[in-house]
Amino acid sequence: MTDPTVTEPTVSRDGSAVRLEHDGMGEVAVAVTALWGAQTQRAVENFPISGERLGPGLIRALALIKAEAARANQALGRLGADDADAIVAAAEAVAEGRYAEHFPVDVFQTGSGTSSNMNVNEVISHLAAHHHGRVVHPNDHVNASQSSNDVFPSAVQLASASAVQIELLPALGALQAGLEAKAGQFATVVKAGRTHLMDATPVTLGQEFGGYATQVADARDRLAAVLPRVGRLPLGGTATGTGLNCPPGFASQVIAALAARTGLELSEATDHFAAQSCCDGLVELSAALRGLAISMVKIANDLRWMASGPRTGLAEIHLPDLQPGSSIMPGKVNPVLPEVVVQVAAQLVGNDAAVAFAASQGAFELITCLPVVARNVLSSISLAANACRVFTDRCVAGIEADVDRCRSYAERTAQVAAVLNPRLGYEVVATLVAEMQHTGRPIRDLVAERGLLEPAELDAMLDLLALTRGG
Repeated sequence: MTDPTVTEPTVSRDGSAVRLEHDGMGEVAVAVTALWGAQTQRAVENFPISGERLGPGLIRALALIKAEAARANQALGRLGADDADAIVAAAEAVAEGRYAEHFPVDVFQTGSGTSSNMNVNEVISHLAAHHHGRVVHPNDHVNASQSSNDVFPSAVQLASASAVQIELLPALGALQAGLEAKAGQFATVVKAGRTHLMDATPVTLGQEFGGYATQVADARDRLAAVLPRVGRLPLGGTATGTGLNCPPGFASQVIAALAARTGLELSEATDHFAAQSCCDGLVELSAALRGLAISMVKIANDLRWMASGPRTGLAEIHLPDLQPGSSIMPGKVNPVLPEVVVQVAAQLVGNDAAVAFAASQGAFELITCLPVVARNVLSSISLAANACRVFTDRCVAGIEADVDRCRSYAERTAQVAAVLNPRLGYEVVATLVAEMQHTGRPIRDLVAERGLLEPAELDAMLDLLALTRGG
């Protein structure tokens, strides 16, 4: 069977083989080899902006919605069994990524994502006609009971929640575990604490790494907590939130099927007018990604400081040597993975700014910058997951401590004398510290020389490891 909207192949002015398809605006020449139709072709011609297409995760989410929509439409009497089966088979093939080259629409397109929704509709329609012998219409059949205005945001939210669940949370879990392992390994490595980048009372390297692990755990918790709100899908609202042309039970059936096959916490939006006129769940997710980025910068920069040198810096830890660091200085090795983490974090902060602005462009019943929200949220998730995974495996896992140097720094800091305040008083200790800094003599020697404390008590009070436990 052939699609009645498609003419026989012809030759274009440049000699390429094309066919003529039509939509409500007239005929459009489309390459013979393309599975898309007229509306997609118009988008290709209208939006040669970035050369960046929608990612495979979003195409997959759109295709999954189309497959489950066809099943629901059949169950509700909106589609015959043969048509539904053909749509399902084609949509599942698209979801598997088998026709990725047939989704050419630029990320920067019509603000509702209509072009990409129609791209999926047209490809599924043509696959159904070519491979399953069914003439199914992209609008009347593939898009039955739907609108771009509820399908596209639902797909963005589905793809985002899936990417966080499958890619990012496991990567963060591995990073947290790696940092916790180092916290245990370095539990007794005493070092100088630092506040304002200046010497402070002693801490352990393990305490610092435990703090990093907690930052990652908290970021992970924030991301997991937002997923139920990201999973509130607008599906069923159709064009403006009223649900026009959507039969009762359609959205709940489709969403339940999507939840069952993805394992995600999905639900139908309780207020479709809010769900289609804003994307607050995605804004919250983007903010959580920004929060993760800020934590990662803190961790990466601390590691760079502690590994600095190795002759003229702190050199408290050693990061794995991964590659030569200079084209002119032999033997130089740089902290390349912490630097990558900081760069990725910069991109995430920029992406969040773009998401915030784009999400503010809702007018009445629709957001007109949703594709750029999708692009930046999904990009941030992927970048964060990849960076955390590599950072864990190729940097954190191989960190080594210079135990002697760490202890030497702790012993040489005047701030260790603060522990003597309760026994000797702040003014006396301040005088001792001033003399220590002037003469370079250890605080222990100065206290003992003056007979201010018994030797046993002095030893107990200046036990560096004990000092890291407070009290």
